Amino acid sequence: MDGSKGRTKMTAGLDLGDRYSYLCLIDTENGEVVEEGRLRTTPEALRRRFASERPLRVAIETGTHSPWVSRLLKECGHEVLVANARKLRLIYANRRKTDEVDAENLARLARLDPKLLYPVEHRGEDSQAHMALIRSRQALVGSRTQLVNHVRGAVKSFGGRLPKCPARSFHNRASEHIPQALLPALGPILETIGSLTQLIREYERQLEAISKEHYPETDLLRQVEGIGPLTALTFVLTLGDPYRFEKSRSAGAYLGLVPATAKSGDRDPQKRISKEGDEMLSVGSW
Repeated sequence: MDGSKGRTKMTAGLDLGDRYSYLCLIDTENGEVVEEGRLRTTPEALRRRFASERPLRVAIETGTHSPWVSRLLKECGHEVLVANARKLRLIYANRRKTDEVDAENLARLARLDPKLLYPVEHRGEDSQAHMALIRSRQALVGSRTQLVNHVRGAVKSFGGRLPKCPARSFHNRASEHIPQALLPALGPILETIGSLTQLIREYERQLEAISKEHYPETDLLRQVEGIGPLTALTFVLTLGDPYRFEKSRSAGAYLGLVPATAKSGDRDPQKRISKEGDEMLSVGSW
């Protein structure tokens, strides 16, 4: 790094792939490509390449690997910009889209103006692990819902109808209303629904314990009517450090709770809320 100017001399774009990632290193001063190549997307390979490298500004895209890669690169002493992939039309709408081109575009955008990347901040490792619990619970809830709908549809096709009841008690309430001819087909499904319900309850116990131990601020959110432990914890984990928002209304924009805009000339139509925030906040309370 040039201490007199406080700038890195090299800017890197790293297009992350599941097995291999593509690196493009450009000279910050003149924009010339200095190095191109690929390396394995493993902690060992990335640490070996970047641990001894002089400080770089490295741009990557949001994706499956971006959380751990961004942490690793920061540990190696580099400035990391995590680009919002949904905003980068220059990359994903490019007809010459290749991993090599994506890596170079990331590097050039980072060199020109980091704001063009719409950079995001990833959660810390603990917060990411806690959010993984929420997502795992939600995956089981989705699977249970599909199975419940399957059972209801099968019974309707035999002229029957199952009583309305919460999903958590469905496997018990529905069993006595299943037509005899359908028991071989639906009996195992009801057992699976019961097992899923037990697993979901276990996740909920874990998440409530995590809320009390690590996120006491969720108690304040739960004082709002209709906000349950899951919604409160998801909100806290999604926002992360609240002090990174200069104004409270900025948090609403971050969560997608602002109208979309399409202003042009004298036209300024009122549009619906953009809903571009984290989808997990729509899961509701327990």
